Amino acid sequence: MFVDTVDINVRSGNGGNGAVSFHREKYISAGGPDGGDGGRGGDIVIEADSGMSTLMDFRYKRKYHAENGADGSGGNKTGKDGKKLTIRVPDGTLVREKQSGAVIVDMTGVKSFTLLSGGSGGWGNSHFATPSRQAPRFAKSGLAGTSMEVSLELKLLADVGLVGFPNVGKSTILSVVSKARPKIADYHFTTLYPNLGVVHFGEDASFVLADIPGIIEGASGGAGLGHDFLRHIDRCRLIIHVVDISCSEGRDPIEDFETINEELRRYSPVLSTRPQIVAGNKIDIASQEDGRERLQKYLEEKGIKLFMISAATTAGISELIKAAADELSKLPPITTYEPEYVPDQSPQGSPDDLVIEAHGDTWSIEGLWLERLVQNVNFTDHESRMYFDRMLRNNGVFRRLEELGIKEGDTVSIYGLEFEHIE
Repeated sequence: MFVDTVDINVRSGNGGNGAVSFHREKYISAGGPDGGDGGRGGDIVIEADSGMSTLMDFRYKRKYHAENGADGSGGNKTGKDGKKLTIRVPDGTLVREKQSGAVIVDMTGVKSFTLLSGGSGGWGNSHFATPSRQAPRFAKSGLAGTSMEVSLELKLLADVGLVGFPNVGKSTILSVVSKARPKIADYHFTTLYPNLGVVHFGEDASFVLADIPGIIEGASGGAGLGHDFLRHIDRCRLIIHVVDISCSEGRDPIEDFETINEELRRYSPVLSTRPQIVAGNKIDIASQEDGRERLQKYLEEKGIKLFMISAATTAGISELIKAAADELSKLPPITTYEPEYVPDQSPQGSPDDLVIEAHGDTWSIEGLWLERLVQNVNFTDHESRMYFDRMLRNNGVFRRLEELGIKEGDTVSIYGLEFEHIE
């Protein structure tokens, strides 16, 4: 099965907690604090794998969580860092922030990208020893990892895209000019997913050709299969537009040409400006000479080259490939997408973002900054509680409560902890 879009949940590892410990050894009194730091949480890393051609691996697994860092321990021993988690994707995969759809990274020509960094490990109590505070009984908790929902979208890395109505011979052309072996049959929608082939010409020259299936009238709005695969034309530098010159199915090649181009324009206005050459296929069974001349004149007025070919007999194929190669030599490289979104690798929050709500004489305070502060406080230790009080006062939390009308004796609730407000 060909899978080219998928949503996944990723989370980097939490940092390990710092340790509260004191050195104890026979004949040594007042050994002092020796709590070690916590280990760093594992990163989430995206790697491009040239051996992958689909996002099928993500069909059944949608959650990817890196390893947490280990807690520190006594003797100033630092906890072990969490292992990074590597997520492999095909070349050409776009990684987007799911909610906004903004591009985080285009894995075209990018071997490895750190999507999310693991949380830092917390400090052990040995970091907090001072001449006036020789026995700190608190340590810092490790910072939590970061989680987010991302969308993976595969856009094939092809230089040239074959487009046209079903059953005009696109797959046959691909099989003739490359070693690709797509399924070929005399009915519509034989090809159910894009096929790639490498076309060699000259001694060392080559380009990648993609057969884009299922584009019909209304494809840009969801009809047929084309709406699923139009994205794969986005990177193509050149389009070979295949039309049935034989009119064997009663369709007019000029109408077919205009219909497909209109679908490309509706999907992306940029595609309508992409260079094109037209391959009039099935000349071996064509009988309407005036139809060829009419198409030739129509395309000449638009400045588009027409090549009469027969994919079945290979007539005209070499001229078509040479023209495509010549055109590619004049065109810029494959399109890559610039980043539009930078994940917040270590969200700390801000005191200004705290949400304060009154419920009678009880006031609740919530926010990421406060949550992280609570994690780093040992409420059984007097000095640690004083540190917590100073942080609230210095960052304007008490002032905001007073401005909102808190009274003496009211209860302040902070993540399961309750305090009585004293003026």
